[in-house]
Amino acid sequence: MRRATREIHAISDTLVNAKLAFALSNNCVWAEGLLVFYEIFRYLEEAMIRLKHTYVGELYIEGMQRTEAFEKDLNFYLGTDWMKTYKPRDSVIKYLLHLRKLESSDPNQLMAYIYHLYMGLLSGGQILRKKRAVVRKFIPFSTEQTYQDAVTDFGTTNISKMKKDLVEAMNGIAGVLDEGTKEKLIEESKTVFMMNNEIIRSVQGTNEVILKKLITIIIIFSLILIIYYIIF
Repeated sequence: MRRATREIHAISDTLVNAKLAFALSNNCVWAEGLLVFYEIFRYLEEAMIRLKHTYVGELYIEGMQRTEAFEKDLNFYLGTDWMKTYKPRDSVIKYLLHLRKLESSDPNQLMAYIYHLYMGLLSGGQILRKKRAVVRKFIPFSTEQTYQDAVTDFGTTNISKMKKDLVEAMNGIAGVLDEGTKEKLIEESKTVFMMNNEIIRSVQGTNEVILKKLITIIIIFSLILIIYYIIF
């Protein structure tokens, strides 16, 4: 499934990485990113419980659930009252409506979302966690925090094993699906990345972070030039 969606996945990764690169040094942007994916992960986790006696339920891997972790992080970054005024943005509502439509008409297609989103979090999430820890120490305009992000923290759970279990579960299901269903899953996988791109584009605050980074780079470059001309 991953190979079949490589092109659209590459586009999605580029956009995600560009946005999250700025989020590394700006907690407001990071919180915005959490907010757009919170509803999606919550829906998928609830769907796996509702559909526990189907193929969708077979993708439920103990320890990978993130709803509570999202809420813990959002409580920290946005304050404990954030839900009182929270309204999902249009792109998130569109995403949720699509998931609900799939669940009612062809629930097997939800497996594309579960597989790709959780594999992305289990893989890229750990890289982001390490990078944010480094940024907090060395980037001058980052907000110093001792808080450890919950959404990328799986505690003592073996992440490699979770990824392996998820892959094996998906491969096991694929082994018994007919070719038509497999093709539909591959096509839906492309939709996963396109819809992810839509909600990521709605993340606000990156322009300000870009400006700060640009100003800092210009200042550093100017200092280097001044030092160069003084010495040489």
